[in-house]
Amino acid sequence: WAANIQEPRGTHRGGTMEDLNGKVAVVTGAASGIGAALAAAFADAGCSVVLADVEKDALDARAGGLAASGATVEAVVTDVSDAASVDALAAATIERFGQVDIVCNNAGVSTFNTIDRQTLDDWRWVLDVNLWGVVHGVHTFLPIMRKQGTPGHIVNTASIAGLQSGIPFLAPYSASKVAVVSISETLRIELQMAGAPIGVSVLCPSGVGTRVLEAERNRPAALGREARTPEAEGFIATVRRQFAREAGGKTPDEVAALVLDAIRTNRFWIITHEERPSLQRRFDEILAAVPHPDAFW
Repeated sequence: WAANIQEPRGTHRGGTMEDLNGKVAVVTGAASGIGAALAAAFADAGCSVVLADVEKDALDARAGGLAASGATVEAVVTDVSDAASVDALAAATIERFGQVDIVCNNAGVSTFNTIDRQTLDDWRWVLDVNLWGVVHGVHTFLPIMRKQGTPGHIVNTASIAGLQSGIPFLAPYSASKVAVVSISETLRIELQMAGAPIGVSVLCPSGVGTRVLEAERNRPAALGREARTPEAEGFIATVRRQFAREAGGKTPDEVAALVLDAIRTNRFWIITHEERPSLQRRFDEILAAVPHPDAFW
């Protein structure tokens, strides 16, 4: 039955968002990395920005810096793994600005171990933030945006791991990001079917200089600490080197610019690096496993 669904390609129908001036943007994970860069980029584009993060001190510092530069901002401490916390974020946004036009479900964390070393608490933490954080964001903000009936846009941060999958030491992270890609694709199709003026983009970054390798700083104490193997530590060191500029890594500001362009042009896929060879190998393997029509006759 799925083959009968006509999936959109490239750009897609949705709201007209070429001019972001005067829009209200909500960004989770906004205290650092891509989230912080998104908040600054939206502010530069004339948006009012709601910054959400679980790190209060870093969040307040980031919001304070933007406000000092003349931006209109609101900082809301938010745990995206908690539905009630995301509901409170939405309530604070509407109370302050009366509307929400752009939502970036961006908060994310990762563990680093082989599957046999990942504890159930490792899985719970990563999936609670990366997957349930997006689910909560869509579940809470989408009805508000639909009721407004005005052009809007939702950006879900996945990862190139959501397309490549099967990356050693990142099983919970990759699983969550594959799910975010699927949710985003489904949301895009359903909003198109409904004729809603809301665009959708999925961000799939590769090597970007963020603090995701230090995500455990925000891990709840009740979930314990991660016990990494030497091999896992070596993997982290390799990834850190790939984040470096000289290795082709991009800055969060560069990624934020790509996101704003995607919103303005209603583009679904936001892929930050040249990943064609690795994606081609995976897709070729999948297609090679599809039975040829002649096999059934």
